[in-house]
Amino acid sequence: MIVTGASSGIGRALALLLAEQGARLALGARNLARLQEVAAACEARGGKALAIQTDVSKEGDCRWLVDHTADTCGGVDLLINNAGITMWARCDAMETLKPFQDIMRVNYLGSVYCTYFALPHLKRSRGQIVAVASLAGKTGVPLRSGYAASKHAVVGFFDSLRIELAGSGVGISVVYPDFVRTETHARAFGADGAPLGKSPLQAERVMTAEECAQHILAAAASRRRDTILGLRGRLGLWLKLIAPGLVDRMASRAIARGR
Repeated sequence: MIVTGASSGIGRALALLLAEQGARLALGARNLARLQEVAAACEARGGKALAIQTDVSKEGDCRWLVDHTADTCGGVDLLINNAGITMWARCDAMETLKPFQDIMRVNYLGSVYCTYFALPHLKRSRGQIVAVASLAGKTGVPLRSGYAASKHAVVGFFDSLRIELAGSGVGISVVYPDFVRTETHARAFGADGAPLGKSPLQAERVMTAEECAQHILAAAASRRRDTILGLRGRLGLWLKLIAPGLVDRMASRAIARGR
């Protein structure tokens, strides 16, 4: 099993839950020290874990993550594409366009690279791919245009891949969380291209990483096609069909309130 973005947040929560089930894990992230801490915590909970330093925006890193996992674990039966970065600024206020490039490389291409290299192994194991998308992959969100674009790309890729893989035995689950309490928001790019340093969310009012991870693993276990988390998300996608302007206003209010 491979989990990307495993050094913190949702990825860390996923790794710990899987470890409690006795899973054999390969954990990928850029921060090796934190990744090793997560691997040790997984071992303490009864799992087996490899810490593999990985920048998913780099094709070679993704190839190594998959190849090393397959060689060490004897194959790959689950790939959770969780690694992601975000932004929190108006497009017309951006002083540099580099965040748009970086977000697309990590969120979209990182998922493509890992999936591409894992596919031969997943076909043999008739395994499962999980894409951690976002409600922003279904509708526009102000201040997060680059992030929303990357998640729309993720959804389009996996919806297309699912059709291509029909009959192969490989399942694809796409999960759409609402706001989740993670460090990702504090590291979000601001208008100057630097990390915000502080999350704009009301942390106590949004879903925890642990709760989100439980939903993701339930979707993977049932090989569910799509899982939209939260009543607001489910209601909003229905309303978008008949009152898209109302959904735009809902998105604006959610950002303004940070929840």
